[in-house]
Formats: sequence, C-alpha cells, structure tokens
Amino acid sequence: MKKQLLVTTLCSAALLIGCSQKADSSDNQKTAAPASEEKRSAILPPTHPRNDTVLTPDVLLTVNGQPVTKPMYGIYFQDRAGRIPGADKSQEMQMTVLNELANVLIVAQDAEAKNIDKRPEVAATLALLRAKQLTQTAIQEYVKANLPSEADQQKLYDEKYEEKSSVEYKARHILVKEEEQAKSLITELEQDADFAELAKTHSTGPTGKNGGDLGWFDGDQMVKPFSDTVKTMETGSYTKVPVKTQFGWHVILLEETRELPAPAIESVRKELMTELQQKVLSEYIQGLRAKSKLEFNEQAGLKKREDG
Repeated sequence: MKKQLLVTTLCSAALLIGCSQKADSSDNQKTAAPASEEKRSAILPPTHPRNDTVLTPDVLLTVNGQPVTKPMYGIYFQDRAGRIPGADKSQEMQMTVLNELANVLIVAQDAEAKNIDKRPEVAATLALLRAKQLTQTAIQEYVKANLPSEADQQKLYDEKYEEKSSVEYKARHILVKEEEQAKSLITELEQDADFAELAKTHSTGPTGKNGGDLGWFDGDQMVKPFSDTVKTMETGSYTKVPVKTQFGWHVILLEETRELPAPAIESVRKELMTELQQKVLSEYIQGLRAKSKLEFNEQAGLKKREDG
C-alpha cells in the first residue's frame, strides 16, 4: 500500500512538473533549432498514428494527433479538482489541469509504443475498467428508463404493510442453561416471587441486571420460538412451560402490548423505490444472462453451479 501511494504521489508530481517545464521551455524554443526527424521519431510513438484528427469546437487540443475533447477534459477536471483542496475553475486552474491531462496522454502514448498495454495484467485491468464503466452507464440508463410508477409503489406498500405485524410487545425474560432450573423458577413465580428480582439473581442473559427487561419489540424481532410464544400470551401472564431457543431456556413475562399504525407511504417512499429498482435491475440482469452463453473452464478447476 505504501509503495503504491509513493508511486501515485510521484506520478502526480511528475505530471505537474512536466506542465511547468513545458511552459518554461516555450520561450527557449523560439530560438532553438527544429528537432531532427530522427529525434522527432524517437519522441513520437511509432504506433497508432493520429495524423487524421479533424479539429472541431469540441476538441480543446491534440496530443500527437490524439484529440482531447471537452467531455474528456471535463471528466478529468472533476476527478483532479476533487483531489485538490480549494480547487477553483479559474482560467489558470483549467490550463494547469489541461496541461496535466496532456502529460497523461503523452505518457500513455509512450506506454503504448512500448506495448505496455499488451502485457496480460495491464490488458486485463484496462478491459475490466472498460467493462465496469459500460456496466455502470448501462445500469443507470436502464433504471432511469424503467422508474417504478406510483401505482407500483402503492402496490408494494400495501403488500409490505398489510402483512407486517402492527403490534409491539414489552416483555421480560429469565434465561438459564438448564430446563430444570427454568421449571424451578416458574414454581417460584407461582408462589408470588417477583419476576424482576428472579431475573437479576438467576438470568445469564445481558438483560438480567435490568430485571430481564427487553423493552419494546415487534413480533418478528426475536428468534422464532420466542416470538411465537409471545404472540400467544395474554398481557400480564408468564410462561408456564420453559421456552427453548439456541440461547438456552427462557421464562417470559409479557407486560404490555400496543397497536402500531402503518407508516405513511411518504415516509417509506425512498425504501419502496430502492426495493423496486433493485427488482427491476435484477430482472434486467437475469434477462441478459438467460440469453448469454457461459462456459466455465473445468481445466481451471471451475464448475458451473446449478443455480447459475
């Protein structure tokens, strides 16, 4: 990580230095003799000729014939400015970034001339970056073109909140390791022992010090055996039979219940939109995948799973 950071820092510094050196050398070049063709051919990349560039208002400059367009510059500027504290859009700043972008392309062209882009790891990285950008853009456009309607949102709202429990429970519990101990505690409760005091003395759970107080919770918040039992209890009652969960044996006291109104649709609209968009996106990808041919290379130790 430190090595990568050092390389990144050096690259950024070199690109900026290159800008200033290029600016300083412009005056000297007024009296300097033209470079020989031999030297010029050594500077310019021997491959990927770009001499057929057509200059348009969209092209800000060319680098050895390669155009730097306004969209290209805009993307680079936003990325670069985001890494410069207090960066502005002054003419000076724009020219600094434009010259830096030119240096990036000059180095990239030199790398291409040396066939660095043909190296397996570099080619793989470039291909993956391209695929990621295309995927991101395609997904954004698809989701934007298939925004859920208000009717879709209302339907999902009805489905989610008609089925959702509208009751909350306030309970205490005593958690112990052995069933016999739980039964013994129930016997003490039948003899009018105080539930909270028993919890403080015997419960192994974290709520024991608070008299086993669990506070308010909805019907699906606890583990299933616990929730199922609470839903069948009457307010003020305790379990006559210990309840087994993966945590141990519980004795439960239901103190209160309260009805909860469904949330207003506006308060959960963002949640509904997110869920619907995820569904749209999932269907889009599944549709494309169904039309695609995937061949897993078993020689590489890979086998296609049954679920795809």
